Amino acid sequence: MTTTLRPSAPLQQTATGARSRPYEIRVNSRRVGALVIAADGPLGPAVGELRELYVEEPDRGRGRATVAALAGEEVLRGWGCRRVRVAVPASSAGGLRLATALGYTESGLTLCKELPAAPPALPEGVGARPMTEAEYARWLPRAVASYAERCQERSGLGPEEARAFSAAQHTELLPQGPATEGMSISVLEAAAADRREPLGHVWVATGQELPGGGSGAYVYDVEVDAAHRGRGHGRGLLLQAERVALAAGARRIALFVDSGNTPARGLYASLGYRTTTVHLGKPLW
Repeated sequence: MTTTLRPSAPLQQTATGARSRPYEIRVNSRRVGALVIAADGPLGPAVGELRELYVEEPDRGRGRATVAALAGEEVLRGWGCRRVRVAVPASSAGGLRLATALGYTESGLTLCKELPAAPPALPEGVGARPMTEAEYARWLPRAVASYAERCQERSGLGPEEARAFSAAQHTELLPQGPATEGMSISVLEAAAADRREPLGHVWVATGQELPGGGSGAYVYDVEVDAAHRGRGHGRGLLLQAERVALAAGARRIALFVDSGNTPARGLYASLGYRTTTVHLGKPLW
């Protein structure tokens, strides 16, 4: 018996080159599962995705998912994609085994946390306030450059592509800068009466769709200033993120962490964050 992909709806395509199409996984004429193939994510048509891969229970363990994934990669090659990525629920042991067997490597994790009923207190000796317009003007170029560098590592984009993508993302998310509705960029600072020294910042978006369904808050960026690292201020910034989320009525908060960032992963785990999604990818050429 032959496992194949059959389109189940017309190709959706935009003027920018983004594409997506759902497929049925079939064994001869019998439908045994489904897959969505897309190159419409924020990284643009250079990076494709395999989404919602599903094989019905009676046909599992027979290589149907493997054939479907490989066929999906061929579709993406035909679309000119240079890289493919997948997002696998952390609870899907089979999905993670399949991705590993097909040569995908882990790039990062989405972590989520159920928020407490009451806002946590900040560490003694520190306070938090909104980022000023002047601070934002200094922060934005650094943020664009830093995210562009991470995009290159994760997606294989060239330097100019990555920088253009990063700049566009920041413009889209922060059209009114730090005053953008639903966005909060807080600065953690020393709270002693004789000084107000910035220690770091945290950018939180509220009203976001989170993994697993439902809405909540999402931490886009958290960073301790270089001169103040190693003193526990990362914990203070994340507690401030929780305070912002709770003030907006959120009950959950999420963030993304690079797989190789061991110190950050340890901090998040100590604060009660748990992995919900594993992100993996591989080159197609």
